[in-house]
Amino acid sequence: MLRPYRNLLFAPLLALAMVSQNAPAATPRVWHLNRPAQVGAKLEAVSGHGTAVYEADGALSFPVGEGNWLVTVELGDAKATASTTIKAENRRLMLLDAGTKRGETVVKRFVVHVHNADLGAVPENAPGAAKVRLRPDQAAQRNWDHALTLEMLGRPALRQISIEPAQVPTLFLVGDSMVADHPTEPTASWGQMLPAMVDENVAVANYAESGATLKSFLADLRLDKALSLMKAGDYLFIQFGHNDQKAQWPQTYAEAGTTYRAYLAAYIAEARRRGAYPVLVTSPERRNFDAQGHIVPSLGDYPQAMRALGAELNVPVIDLNRASITLYEALGPDKAPEMFNDGGKDRTHYNNWGAWMAARIIADGIRAALPALAPHLTVPRFDPAHPQAITIPASKGNSSQRPLGN
Repeated sequence: MLRPYRNLLFAPLLALAMVSQNAPAATPRVWHLNRPAQVGAKLEAVSGHGTAVYEADGALSFPVGEGNWLVTVELGDAKATASTTIKAENRRLMLLDAGTKRGETVVKRFVVHVHNADLGAVPENAPGAAKVRLRPDQAAQRNWDHALTLEMLGRPALRQISIEPAQVPTLFLVGDSMVADHPTEPTASWGQMLPAMVDENVAVANYAESGATLKSFLADLRLDKALSLMKAGDYLFIQFGHNDQKAQWPQTYAEAGTTYRAYLAAYIAEARRRGAYPVLVTSPERRNFDAQGHIVPSLGDYPQAMRALGAELNVPVIDLNRASITLYEALGPDKAPEMFNDGGKDRTHYNNWGAWMAARIIADGIRAALPALAPHLTVPRFDPAHPQAITIPASKGNSSQRPLGN
C-alpha cells in the first residue's frame, strides 16, 4: 500500500517518493537522488518503507518512530567539487563541511535521535498527562514531530541516504536555553553542536528547553519523556542555573544551597535508577566585563553548589562555567561579542561560533571525565585560552526573537 506522509508541510513544486508501508521495521530505508547537486531533486526510493519529502525550505523529512537512527549518506558530484553540511531536526549539527572533489564519492555516518511528545495513557486516578506540555509554538517544530528531518547546507552533493535503527549509547541532555536546540538562526547552543563531535557509535538526544528550570522541567514532564526512552548504559547531562537563580520567578526559584541541590540530586537518582550515568555541567557565565577586562560572575553560588554536589555524590562535573570565563577573557571585551547572539547585544546566548566553542569545552570534559566515551569523540583537544575561528553554514530560518530566560 502506498500513501503520502501527511504530517509534513508540502510545497507544490516539491516531489515526494513513496515506498511500501508494510516492509519489515528492521529493513534499512534507502533513497537515491537522481540529481545529487540540485536542491529539489526527485527522491527515488529503492528499498525500505515510508515516505520522503522535501519541505518548503529544502530540508528532507522521513517518517520514523522514536529512538536512534543511523543515517548513512553517500556524497559526491561527478561534475563539481562540493562541501556538504547536514543539520537534523531543530538545527542539530551532524556533519560539517564534508568535502568531495569532482568525481569523488565519500560515505559519512551519524546517528539522529528522534522523539515526540507522546507519553502514553495515564493510569486511572494517577496524576500526569499523556503528552509533554509543549508551548504552542513547539508542537509543529521538527524536534517534536513524527519524522526525521535533515537540512543540507553549504555546497551539498547528496547522492543517497540510508536510515536504519541504531542501538547505541545515548547522551540525554537536559537544561535551559544554553543547551537547547534552537529552531532558527542566529541563536545556538552547545547541545546543538555536540552531535557533530561524536562518531556514529553514540547518539545525542537533546531535551533541553529555553527558559527551563529544574522545577519547570519536571512540571512539563520533559524529564519524564527523556527517562521513558533511557536505558542502562546511557548518560544524563544536566545543566541548570541561569533561570533557577531568579528569585523573581517564585514558582520555579531554587536556592543554591538547598532546593537547587535537592532537585539536582533527584535528577541524578532517576538516572541511576535506570542504570544510566549522570553528568553535571556547570552553567556558562554571562558576558559582563569589568574595567580591567575580567568577567564579573553573575551566577552566584550555583556553579559551586553543583561542583560540591558532584563531589559528594560521586558524579562527574564538566566545569563549563570556569572554562567559559577563560574563553571570554581570552577574546576580550571587543572580540567576545562576536560569539554571542543578536550581534553581541545578547550577553547570555551564543551564536554558531560561540556554541561550537562551548561544545568543544564539553567534548574536552567528556574526554577527561568519561573514558568510555572518549574514543568516540571526533574533535581534537581545545584550549579555551586560544579560541579559533570556524564557519558553520547558516540554516534557512531566521528570527530576531531571543530565547526565553536570560
